Amino acid sequence: MLETLCGEIDVYAACVVLPGINDGPILEETCEWLEERGAKGIILMRFANRADQGLVLGNAPVIRGQKVQGVEEFRDMVTDLSARFRIKVSGTPLWDPEIGSPFALAREPDLLKKLPKLERKASIITGRIAAPFIREILSSRGKGARVVPVEKDIACLITIGDLANLDPATLESLVIIPGRAFVYDREAEEVLSRDNIARTVMRGPDTLTADAETSMGMTRNEVLALEMDAFRDLILQVNRYGST
Repeated sequence: MLETLCGEIDVYAACVVLPGINDGPILEETCEWLEERGAKGIILMRFANRADQGLVLGNAPVIRGQKVQGVEEFRDMVTDLSARFRIKVSGTPLWDPEIGSPFALAREPDLLKKLPKLERKASIITGRIAAPFIREILSSRGKGARVVPVEKDIACLITIGDLANLDPATLESLVIIPGRAFVYDREAEEVLSRDNIARTVMRGPDTLTADAETSMGMTRNEVLALEMDAFRDLILQVNRYGST
């Protein structure tokens, strides 16, 4: 059935990678099979087995004793496979070797100069993977944004428990959380104001970049345009509602 579809439409396959189960030669055979049948690409998804890797249902571990790849190890695997096959190979949470995303904007100094300057202060809550990229991009436009990562890899899977582990004393009066975070806004304000200092919690853009699931069918210019629009919106939000 998949082979038939490859002959009729653009097919992008997806594979959850479990080390020792379907990686290595087995994964290479999968990529080769898809390439021979005309698939456009494959997105590799890192298996998550712990809460900090993205689980939100309190069911960790999903498979007891199952090895999980580190972020950099997973990224290196994606890079290696991308270089060996003609089909597009990308991964989530990292990365798209063809486009350089997520956060391809971080490597475009001329585009960064076109973003607005940061004029006010706010704390930006995000995940561990996105934090260094967001910090690099925002710091190029000023010093007003304090990027604070929680102990979770993926920002849109942040829950109230992740916010509860932060020290509110380290936060500005305006706190911006990921637009798709799994939290109630009022509860977030209560948790982040528990030191008796009132803080305003706002949601930022739904996404600041194109992960591999999004960039799979996009060009690099389309990804950069998405990131420029999102970071412009975020900076303008800080400038409008942040503290002086």
